[in-house]
Amino acid sequence: MMKKPTITSDGMKKGIYLLPNLFTTASLFCGFYAIIASMRGSFLNAAVSILIAGILDGLDGRIARFTNTTSKFGSEYDSLSDLVAFGVAPAILAYTWALSPFGRYGWLAAFLFVACGALRLARFNIQIGIVESKVFNGLPIPAAAAVVAGSVLFYGYVGGADHFNHISILLAVVALALLMVSNVKFYSFKDVNYFSRKPFITLVLVVFVFTVIVMEPQLMIFTLAVGYALSGPVWSCCKFVRKKEEYKEEVKKF
Repeated sequence: MMKKPTITSDGMKKGIYLLPNLFTTASLFCGFYAIIASMRGSFLNAAVSILIAGILDGLDGRIARFTNTTSKFGSEYDSLSDLVAFGVAPAILAYTWALSPFGRYGWLAAFLFVACGALRLARFNIQIGIVESKVFNGLPIPAAAAVVAGSVLFYGYVGGADHFNHISILLAVVALALLMVSNVKFYSFKDVNYFSRKPFITLVLVVFVFTVIVMEPQLMIFTLAVGYALSGPVWSCCKFVRKKEEYKEEVKKF
């Protein structure tokens, strides 16, 4: 006779940490609202909602670590929330805003974005502690979502109205999807110590950047999002060229 599996106690019976999971829930809510807004044609509201979700997503993990309330439940909940807020929501926004005229190519590109985002999250979860913490292996899904949202905001900034039916968005969505599942390295900013003493000029630069963002938020958000998405490929190309030059130098020595 087969022995019945025993049920062991886990962290769920002891309860969950409320504060960080509230921030995760708020991020999930923003992602869901972005989907509704996209379906209604409120593309700017959807884009802003996705960006707010990104801010909340950045806060929940830091709050959990700062208050020592990290948990397996919180990590899994955060991943599921990220898939909705930064996978499904920007894909639907991109489709309703720009991809629908391309027929099946449009919705397949949007699906590719969601699928690659899910794969990116799954790979990230199993590579925690394996991949160097100061870099991301592949474009983070919030950054990919920020490019989509930033593009919508920039289009409104330059006077665009409603839809933007251009093949460049189709190609960009596919490129973002492939970057998420690539092995291209992106700087994570996790090794930056915000509590240590910094040179005075650092504070001046932070204030300057903050002022510029407040003055032209749509332009700066688009520029920063696209710049970060391009930083990985550019970094990889620079490393490849440097290694090629080093190889040539080694060959010359022989």
